[in-house]
Amino acid sequence: MKEKRISFGQGKGSIAHNNREFVADNVDIFRTPDNITFVCQPIGEAYDQLFAESTERYNARQKRNDRMIHGSYYEQLFGVKPCNTVRTAADKRKSFYEDVVQIGKMEDSGYGTEDFQLVADCLKEYMKGFQERNPNFYVFNAVLHMDEATPHLHIDYIPVGHYNRGQDTQNGIAQALKEMGYGTGKQAIARWRAAEVEVLNKICLEHGIKPLAPEKARGTVEIPEYKEQRRQADELVEQNAQADAELAEKKATIKAVEKKTAKLTEIDSIETGKTMFGGKVTVSKEDWENVTTLAKKEVASQKQTKKLRKERDEAVQERDKLKKQLSAVYSELSAYKKAEEEKRYFSREKLKAVSKQISREDQLKRSLQKALVVIERYGLREEYNNIKLNTAQRKNVLE
Repeated sequence: MKEKRISFGQGKGSIAHNNREFVADNVDIFRTPDNITFVCQPIGEAYDQLFAESTERYNARQKRNDRMIHGSYYEQLFGVKPCNTVRTAADKRKSFYEDVVQIGKMEDSGYGTEDFQLVADCLKEYMKGFQERNPNFYVFNAVLHMDEATPHLHIDYIPVGHYNRGQDTQNGIAQALKEMGYGTGKQAIARWRAAEVEVLNKICLEHGIKPLAPEKARGTVEIPEYKEQRRQADELVEQNAQADAELAEKKATIKAVEKKTAKLTEIDSIETGKTMFGGKVTVSKEDWENVTTLAKKEVASQKQTKKLRKERDEAVQERDKLKKQLSAVYSELSAYKKAEEEKRYFSREKLKAVSKQISREDQLKRSLQKALVVIERYGLREEYNNIKLNTAQRKNVLE
């Protein structure tokens, strides 16, 4: 039995990309017609279908105009017209959620491999039962991409919950999960995802595939190099701030030690007197103890000051090193962003050229079809075939 890794994670949520309203560099446009669209409904229409009636019921109960929902439910939540990218409300609700599902990797299930169509069939079977299994996740867009390296699903859905207070039907993923039987709390989504992976595992086994445990999702699957660079930059910023804080702390400690050292001037105020034995100076026992104590403190203070100054210098060097690393990472990020923008530009130019060529070919096909209609209408099919045959013969002679 073949072993394949299951991938089930959160997607970026770009409907325009999923529906190929724009084409990324990793897409083979000649295989785009092979994509399978299960659902393609405008998100504004989906929101009206799900929430318009409950909004009317809510408004009918209100006695104060400022408590009513003016405009659409979508606009009330997200403050903009319905759009094809994920929007987040003030209370953290998202306009929709996306999951990306894949079986296998490019090496064992990618385009050109023996199992390319096999994993696509498994994904189609999985998608057909998704809405029935998840009645509170309304799927308004779902596409199986066959024009990239490996077949994979993009499933976009709106979570629907029902409430006793406020609007009775709302966008609410926690309530949707609860109503579908996955409980409450942070682990509810994990329990749901585990149940869906189990369904996918069963389908794989029925098709002769032994599923391996899913890899940890990256959240979005685009440009992982950029995300790693971003993580490193954030880490360096944090280290730099920590180094500055440690440096400030050491400076404060040195200042405190220097203040304590100044107390040694009190020695000058101690009264002394000469004895008859060799001009030695006598002091009282109390003053001698003060001198001894201050002398010991001075020695310890000098050692501590020297140590702290060394640590301060090392901290300054470390901070400067981190700043250089941070600057280098930001330079790499800028270069990466610029390269990505240039790639997208050239991709658009390439797509325009291909599109122009396709349009020209379509025009020629339409012209040929019109000519054939005229030939048939006037009974010129035999003459046309003779001309076509003579042209082919001349071509062979020339070759």
